Parts: sequence; C-alpha cells; structure tokens
Amino acid sequence: MSSATLHPSAIDRPVVNPWLIAVVVVVPTFMEVLDTTIANVALRYIAGGLSASEVDSKWVITSYLAANATILPISGWLSTYLGRRNYFLLSISVFTIASGLCGMATSLGQIILFRVIQGLAGGGLQPSSQGVLLDSFPLEKQGAAMTMFGVAALLAPIVGPTLGGYLTVNYDWRWIFYINLPVGALSALAAYWFVKDPQYLKEERAELRSRPLNFDYIGLGLLALIMSSWEVLLSKGQEWDWLGDPFWRIQSLLALFVLGLAALIYRELKIDNPVVNFRPLRERNFAAACVIIFCCFAVLYGASTSLPGLLQSLFGYDAYVSGLVMSPSGFFSVLMMVIVGTILGRGVDARWFIALGLLTVGAGNYWMATMNLYVSPWQLIWPRVVLIVGLSMIFAPINVAAFLYTPRHLRAAAVGLFALLRNEGGSVGTSIAETFQLRRLQFHTSRIGEFLDPLNPQVMDFMQENRAAFLKETGDPAAAQQMSLQVLENLRQQQAASMSYFDDFWLFAVLGVALVVLVLTMKRSIAEKGAHIGAE
Repeated sequence: MSSATLHPSAIDRPVVNPWLIAVVVVVPTFMEVLDTTIANVALRYIAGGLSASEVDSKWVITSYLAANATILPISGWLSTYLGRRNYFLLSISVFTIASGLCGMATSLGQIILFRVIQGLAGGGLQPSSQGVLLDSFPLEKQGAAMTMFGVAALLAPIVGPTLGGYLTVNYDWRWIFYINLPVGALSALAAYWFVKDPQYLKEERAELRSRPLNFDYIGLGLLALIMSSWEVLLSKGQEWDWLGDPFWRIQSLLALFVLGLAALIYRELKIDNPVVNFRPLRERNFAAACVIIFCCFAVLYGASTSLPGLLQSLFGYDAYVSGLVMSPSGFFSVLMMVIVGTILGRGVDARWFIALGLLTVGAGNYWMATMNLYVSPWQLIWPRVVLIVGLSMIFAPINVAAFLYTPRHLRAAAVGLFALLRNEGGSVGTSIAETFQLRRLQFHTSRIGEFLDPLNPQVMDFMQENRAAFLKETGDPAAAQQMSLQVLENLRQQQAASMSYFDDFWLFAVLGVALVVLVLTMKRSIAEKGAHIGAE
C-alpha cells in the first residue's frame, strides 16, 4: 500500500482508539477468510439439498476462490478510485447480501452465481483491511497490528470446518451462509462510523478522478475468460471425456484458454498500466515463489476437500465430526508460524524453511496415502497435522524470498500477481483433486474386478458364506445369490473409492517433494533486519 512509504507524520491518525478500528476491519476479514473453508465439510449436504451431484457441488468452493482471485489485481485501483472507505463498505455490504442469497438459493446454478458475487466482494476486504491498519497505527505499532490481522487470517480456516459442520448437522447447511448476515451488518455499521480515509488518500482519489479514465478493461476481460475456461475445463473434463468430447466443448475451452492466455501475456507486457503485471516474473526468486505458492495452495485446498469427502462417504462421519478431524491441525499451524517467524528474524535463510516445509508436506500426504478404512479418527488427525505444519513452515519464508529481490517500483504489482496465483492455486487444486479421484476410481474399480472371478478361492469362500447367511434369513436361494453378489459389488466400490481418495494424497505427496527442485534455483533469502515477518 502506498501508505507504507510515507513518513508517519505525513498520515493523519484517527481520533478514536486504533485498536477499536483494528477490530472493526479485522472482523470482516475473518468472516471472508472463514467462507473459504466453512463450506468444505458441507458439500455433500449442499448437493443433496439442491438435488445436484456431489461432483458439481465442488463449484461452491472453486467459484468463490476463482472470483476472489479475479478481483485481487484491481482491488488497489478500485480502492483509490472509489475511496478506500467507500470500497471497504461496498465490499462488506455486497458480501453480506450475497451470503444471504447463497442461503436462499434453490438450485446449484443460483448458489454458484451468488458465490461468485460473494468472492468478488470478499476480494477487496483483505487489502483494504491491511491498508486501514497501516494508516491507523504509528510505525512502531504496525507490526503488532499486522500480527493481529495474521492471527485472524489463520484462525478463520481453523474454525471454519468445525463451525460449518456444527451448523450443518444441528441446523441446516444454509446457516453457514446466514451466519454472515448479523456479523456483516454490524461490521458495516461499525466501519461506517469509525473508518475514515486519511488526507493523502483523498488527494490521490481526486488526482485519479481528474485524469481521463485509463483502465485495462481488455486485460480484465481476458483474465476472466482464461480463468473461467480453465475452471470449467478442469471441472467438466472428466464428465465430457476430455479431448474425446464429441461435441467439442473441451477442445473449445482449451483453445479459449491457450489463446486467451497468450493474448493476455502479450497485451500486459505492451501497456504501461496492465491489470496483471507479469514483469516481476523476470526475477527468478519471485518466479519460483509464485510456482511454489500456487502449488502449495492447490495441495492445501485439494486435501481440504478430499478429506471431508473421504470421511463422509466411506467412514460414515457427519459434517461436524469431519470438521473436528480437520480443525486440530490449525493449532499447530499457528504455533509453527510463530516459531518460523521468530527464527527467520534472526537471519536464517528462508530457503531452508521452504525446502523443509515442502518435504514435510510430502511426508504428511504420504502418511495419509498409506491409511485404510479401518483407522480411527485420531489416526487421520496426525497426518493432517503434519501436512498443515509443513505448509505453515512455507508461508512466511516464501513471502521473504518472493519480494526480497523484487525492484521497489514493481513490488505493488508483484503482491497483486502473487495473491492472484495463490487464490487461483486453491481453486485449481480443488478441481484437480476431484478429477484425479474420479479417474482413479474408474481405474481401481476395473483392476479390482479383474480378480473377482469364480477361479479365485477367496471370492468363492466369501460368496458361500454370504449365500448361507442370506439363505437363512430369506429362505430363497436365488435372492440369497443376488444379495451376495450385491455385497461383493458394494465392497468392490468401497475399496476402489478409498484407494482413489488416497491416490489424491499420493499425488500431493509427489508434488510437494518435486517442488524442492525449485528451491535450489532460488537466491539466498535472509529477511531484512527489523522487517515485519508474517504470512498475511
């Protein structure tokens, strides 16, 4: 934010207690981050309530993340053009209204539309909140203010699955959206009374409005085109048979994505004020960090949607218990971030933590991939803890490594591009996990079926035992035979589904370890003395 470059005396501080303002702006941010995870454990319930398939219900997650990523590159321009206070109030209001509409949705198409609106509004809350915090506190207290922001951003994903599960099981899945209404309304009122724009922002706004409107509409349109094409391609590819689609839907989407991406890169490198500035990618530390953060968030959200699906479909857990399995890892996440931030501040090279974190991510996913359907909840909690601890070791160091060598005049553009790739990584990871699981389900169903034949003595023993049990219950030999075959088929589907879910974690484990190679290409990255180190 431009406020960070001004001398403290150049900014008119608010009259009210800055910590009150901190609470006012952090609560909406907490609410927005909460909504990235609160629906994870409720997807099956949403699909059932809206008469949709469980596969298509993943769009509730991906549409929100994709919309959030789309708005991030222009949030700074919108904040300046509308006024940061006005943009912040608009974001809270639209986010709250969209939350209510999500709760009232009667079809999957409606809830996806309202989630897109919710994501577009929510994308402006985090950067606006950070800007308000920096302008409300003197320089010596900005670190404490940003720590408060970081803690809220970390606690929200921890609380999300458990709160979402509790509301879904004890009330209804619609309440995971309705809960935003009172919080959003109170936050909007509080922000209206207490949040003010400092004088320098008013001057910037007046200067911007006095000039001819120079906004990269074409770039924003191309960005929306490639992201929507990419999301539909990943989500519907399996259903439409990928490049074998006889109606050429996948082929058309692929062509739109490739041509749109090429046009976006060409245009953004040619104009002076691009909506997405690719020039920071010339610095190798930043380029490597972008790939790593994209893949890390893909792993985070892919694993965070695969695990509830596994627990609810095969273990028989409800949404609340699934949330309880996922949430304990959050405590270790906060603890690890504090430890890593402290050690980084003492001059340790950030690359060591990134590499160690990636290996830990691989170990956690590998551990999860070795599980089976006969484990207890606690045996699933600890692999999840290892995975999240590994990711927590990466977030603060990757911020240090990414921006340390980026030229100052490109840092604002670099932050926007970094945030865009981070959020889009989560969206892509959710789609890839779903697609990979479906393909591996077909593979394992076919492979297991190869061994289920009359020449297999274990199969014949299984059939004989079940036939005898069902015959005793029904007295009908034909019905007993059919029931025994159905039990065998159910067992085949159950085991194939479990292996397909565990294959998702295999994929994430391989990806985590493979990313270590990128760390070897990065330059030495030690945080500047006195710099605030955080994952926010």
